[in-house]
Amino acid sequence: MLEEVERWLATRSWSVTDRPLHRILAAKRASGQSVSVVLPALNEEETVGDIAAVIRHDLMQQVPLVDELVVVDSGSTDRTSEVAAAAGARVVHRDTILPRIPSVPGKGEVLWRSLLVTTGDIVCFVDADLKEFSSDFVSGIVGPLLTDPDVDLVKAMYDRPLRGAAGQGGRVTELMARPLLNMHWPQLAGFVQPLGGEYAARRSLLEQLPFPVGYGVELGMLVDALHLVGLDALAQVDVGVRKHRHQDGQALGRMAAAIYRTAQLRLARGHLVRPSLTQFERGADGFEPRTYSVDTEERPPMAEIAEYAARKVA
Repeated sequence: MLEEVERWLATRSWSVTDRPLHRILAAKRASGQSVSVVLPALNEEETVGDIAAVIRHDLMQQVPLVDELVVVDSGSTDRTSEVAAAAGARVVHRDTILPRIPSVPGKGEVLWRSLLVTTGDIVCFVDADLKEFSSDFVSGIVGPLLTDPDVDLVKAMYDRPLRGAAGQGGRVTELMARPLLNMHWPQLAGFVQPLGGEYAARRSLLEQLPFPVGYGVELGMLVDALHLVGLDALAQVDVGVRKHRHQDGQALGRMAAAIYRTAQLRLARGHLVRPSLTQFERGADGFEPRTYSVDTEERPPMAEIAEYAARKVA
């Protein structure tokens, strides 16, 4: 490990207990900064309500840490929107945001568009499929941004159990993202959960970053933030254990392909020879190929979007 990374781990890798809530709230009052929490959601009716309810109760009603809670529905066909609204979140549908640019499927697409419907100086993203959710996931990663003005982006780190086995989750992280980061961006080798969906950042940083529309958004954001603000502006906080729904092997393969593509573009700003992935499923006549397109689109920095600029002027 690079000496720079060892130093970073000692100075920018914290526990949620390092910043008691009263200290975070005092820093928020002193700075006057506002906090938005965004939950990107696609067919998450089983979990999104519990997450929203915990955030609203613990961090909006009990203490004034979160100023707005927004669920961006990415085209759900279940009761995600109704459940989220009943839990106290403001629900916005993806396709109603920036309608002049047709939306495409993908998590990164939703996160990018969320910048237009939130106002917080600090924006915190939380996946909507978490189980046994704790508000520490929010306060833990928002805290350093309020107490440390030289920190611009904070990722959560945690254990990820898989079928009861500790530390076996995060298969795409271990098989794809971590090798890529260690080999090509070794400064980022200290991140425990580089692909984790729970992170917070200053709006002033997020609006300058391009957003891969799909699963590559987390890796792309880390790499781009490193180049834009430097390693010391990035941090991570241990928030315990993350439990969520796990994808099957083929879905993980598609995620890995999108992440590799995101890395490849940042390495060479070149082009994929074949932006697709063929996988195999056993059918009645043996193994049958299934070919999926790999995300090949990125959204520009939000600061370049006219509607966003106009909103800031207003």
